[in-house]
This record gives sequence, structure tokens and C-alpha cells, in this order.
Amino acid sequence: MMEKAETLFKEQQLKDQFENLEKHTQWGIEFVEKYSKFVKERSEIETNYAKQIRNLSKKYQPKKNSREEEESKYTFCRSFLTTLNELNDYAGQHEVIAENLTSQILTELSRYLQELKAERKLHFHDGRKAQQHIETSWKQLESCKRRFERDCKEADRAQQYFERMDADINVTKADVEKARQQAQMRQQMATDSKNDYSSYLQKFNQEQNDHYYTIIPSIFQKLQDMEETRIERIAVCMKTFSDVDRQVLPIVGKCLDGMTKAAESIEPKADSKQVVESYKSGFEPPGDVEFEDYGQAMKRTASDTSLTNSKESKEKPSGKSKGKLWPFIKNKNKGSGPEDFSHLPPEQRRKKLQGKIDELNKDIQKEMDQRDALTKMKDVYVKNPQMGDPASVDPRLSEIGQTIEKLQFEVQKFEGWLAEVEERMPSKSDSHRRSGLFETQNNTAVSNNCAQDRESPDGSYTEEQNSETQVKVNTHPVPTSSTPEFDDEFDDEETLPTIGTCKALYPFEGHNEGTISVTEGELLFVIEEDKGDGWTRVRRNEDEEGYVPTSYVEVFLETNAKGAMTYI
Repeated sequence: MMEKAETLFKEQQLKDQFENLEKHTQWGIEFVEKYSKFVKERSEIETNYAKQIRNLSKKYQPKKNSREEEESKYTFCRSFLTTLNELNDYAGQHEVIAENLTSQILTELSRYLQELKAERKLHFHDGRKAQQHIETSWKQLESCKRRFERDCKEADRAQQYFERMDADINVTKADVEKARQQAQMRQQMATDSKNDYSSYLQKFNQEQNDHYYTIIPSIFQKLQDMEETRIERIAVCMKTFSDVDRQVLPIVGKCLDGMTKAAESIEPKADSKQVVESYKSGFEPPGDVEFEDYGQAMKRTASDTSLTNSKESKEKPSGKSKGKLWPFIKNKNKGSGPEDFSHLPPEQRRKKLQGKIDELNKDIQKEMDQRDALTKMKDVYVKNPQMGDPASVDPRLSEIGQTIEKLQFEVQKFEGWLAEVEERMPSKSDSHRRSGLFETQNNTAVSNNCAQDRESPDGSYTEEQNSETQVKVNTHPVPTSSTPEFDDEFDDEETLPTIGTCKALYPFEGHNEGTISVTEGELLFVIEEDKGDGWTRVRRNEDEEGYVPTSYVEVFLETNAKGAMTYI
């Protein structure tokens, strides 16, 4: 009974151990799945981060327009572009991290999980099979034991019955013999049961010994090896997790070094010089304004000039004029401007024309290269007709020839404008030239060679330099007329009398406040002379008056009027 109880206890203890191992190994599998999910989410984060960084870099990349070419001149713009490119490469390294996490960890863990589950299932199946086998053997042993016990009891009873029959004198000899034979049979059955029980007991003991000392330890060892392998695989994955980041650190460092180098390459002085170079107008500074002494007696009567008219006692000082120095005039005429860039200052116009010529020359060279290639192709076709028809190339050659002619014509046109600009631009020896003031005499023409170095109020530039304009004197008086006051410009000035007339040589739009638009050939009244700033004040009728560029008009003064300063 003690042996039976001990065996049952061991069996129950072993069963409990299997249950504990099942729980632990299942938890180990769940941990591997948990770690795989963690790595997957980290990979998704890296992918999304790389995508956001790439979108950020793309968002701030310069657009494909003319502004991009202008921005590329400045070191800080080039540095920012380099930073964006490095940032794009930096995003690429995070994509590499995501790819390596997926290929080196997630894929391996996914495959290993399937293997781990299958191996665990096999080991526990073998364990349950061994457990069932030993339990079955134990039950068979118990059955043999009970049969042996029963046979022994039956043999004892049969023997006792025989002895009673043999001692009873009243029993017949046949009955005694029958009882004896029955006792012998029972004894034989007990002997056979004993032998069977003994044999099976030896077999069970052997199986039990194998079960507890070989089979179960082997299964436990396999489970232990499986668990150790699982833990080792997790350790390798964790190490790979850090190595994936470490592998991209050198390239990430190079990206950061590139950003630092780009920042260090910024040159403020070079950028400021580039601004100066980009917006240099090529105009000369204006000459000194000459002193007009109104305290001395003038050689004309008060009625002969607008400057000594009785109404001028209330007029503002002549030093105030509509004309402003050209660098500070705002250009309200936005747009691309004419084809010859005549709306730009001389220096800027020269640069634009030169750039256009270079661009056209590049296009010509490109077309000529295509023509040479097609000519060679045609020669090949002529020598080897089986490769193609030489006549098939002629239409394209003709088209390219026409294109080259058009481009060459454009180059000649722009070169003509460029030569015109370079001739009109002041030389270095003239950089300190002053504005001249010439007074016209009666019936005398005076020419003025001063360059007009100012911008017109509407933002356009006059480039007529070193040219002569005759100032003709009108011998016939022009009736004076008065005009109402102008808003903002003339609200505090009294109406000026006319001092002559003028004829518009060129059309002038006059968009800016205080200017007046004129058409070519239009006749106007002159009410204020050029004060040296390149502007003449004129009147069209009683309601319209304003400033026009002096170089745009031909002035005819009255007989006794003060000489006009014409800066053309």
C-alpha cells in the first residue's frame, strides 16, 4: 500500500510539473509575440518619421521658376538647399532602420515563432504520451496483482474444502477425489497468476524506471533547451535592435557634418556684395544743384518770368520739386516689362541682355549638336541604305536649320540692344561729373549734355545720356491760364503761370502720383522749369497738370523766360 501511495504521489507531482511547464512555455511564446509587436511598431514609427522628414524637405525645396536661379546666387540659400538635401539623406537612414528591423528581426521572429510552437507541441505530446503509457502499465500491474490475490484466495479455499472432505468419513471417495482435483486446479491457477504478476511487475518496474529516469528527463531537457533557445533568440534580437541603429550612425553623422559644413560656408559679405551686384543700376549720382540767387536784381521784368511773378511771393521755395532721387522711388509698374528690358536701369539691363544672349547661344549650340548628329546619321544611311532612308532625316534637318536662323536673328537683335546700352553707360572717368546749368538767351539754342540720373516717378528709367536737345524759344507770347490745385501734390501751392510750351517726343504713361501722362507729339504748357532733377512741370488744360521727364519733351520757352535746365 505504501508503494502504491508513493507511486500515485509521484504521478500527480509529475502531472503538476507538466502543467507548470505548459504555462511557462506558453508565457514565453506570448513574450516573443509581444516583442515582435514592439519591433513592428518601432519600424512603423521610423517609416512614418522618414516620410514626414522627406515631405518636409520636399516642401521647402526651391520651386522651378526664375526665383530659384536668383536665390542660388546667395550662400545662405545654397546652404539651406544643402541642409534640405542632407535632411533627405537623413530620412533615408531612418528608412534603412525600418527595413533592417523588418528583415533582421521581424521576419526571423515570425518564422521562429512557428517553429517554437510546433516544437513545444511535440514535446508536450511526447510527455503526455509517456504519462499515459506509465499509467496504463500501472493499471495492468494492479489488475495482475488483484487476479493473483483472487486466485490465491480461491486456492486456499479449495485446499481447505479438500481437507474437510478428506477428513469426513461420510464423504464418498469420488467426492474426495473431486475436491482434491479442484484444489490442485486452483493451486495451479494461483501459481500461474503469481508468475504473471511477477513477470509484469518486473516489466512495470523497468518501464517506470525508464519513465522517470530516461523518458521524462529527456522531455524536460528538450523543453529546457527550447526555452534557452527562445531566450537566446530574444537576446540576439535585442542586440540586433541596437546594432541596426548603430550601423546608420556613421552616415547620419556625415549628414549632420554636411549640415554643419553648409552653415559654416555662409558668407554674409559675399551675399551683401551679390545684392549690390544684382541691383546696381549703372546710373551716375546727380551733380550739385547750383545756387539761384533771388536776392540780386534779375535782368528781366516781373512779368517776363514765372519765377518773379507777383504770385511767387506766396509760392513755396523753388527747392521743393516733385522729382526725387531715383534710388528711393517705388516702382508701381509690376510685370515682365518689354522685350529689350528698357524698363530696367542700365546696369541691370546690360546683365539681362547678356544673360539672354548667353541663353540663346546655348540653345544655338544645342541645335547645332543635334544637326551634327543627324548629319552623321544621314551619312551612315547613305553608306548603308539597309539601316534607313537618308531622305527621312531631311525634314528634321530643315527644321533645325530654321530654328538656328531664328535664334541667330534673336542673338543679333539682343546684341544690338546690348551695344546700345554699353555706348550709353557712363565711363569711369565720368563718375564724378556734375550736372550743368545753362540759361537760354533770346533766340539762342542751348544744349545740355548732363546725364539724367534719376528714375521716373512711375518706376521707369530714362537712359538717354550724353545727347543734345535744342531748347527753342517761342517769340510769341502764350496766354496764361490758371488750374485748380492738385490733390496731395499741389494742395498747398498756388497756380503757376505758363513760361513756355513743349512738345512730347515720346509717350509717357505717368502712373505715379504727381505725374501726367502724355502722348507722342502732344503740345503742352510749361509752368515750371527743370530744377536739375530731370523733371519738367507741365499743364494740359485747366484741370490737368503734373511732371514729365525732361528727356521726353522738347521745350520752347517764352522770350524773356529764365533758361530751362534740360537734363536729357
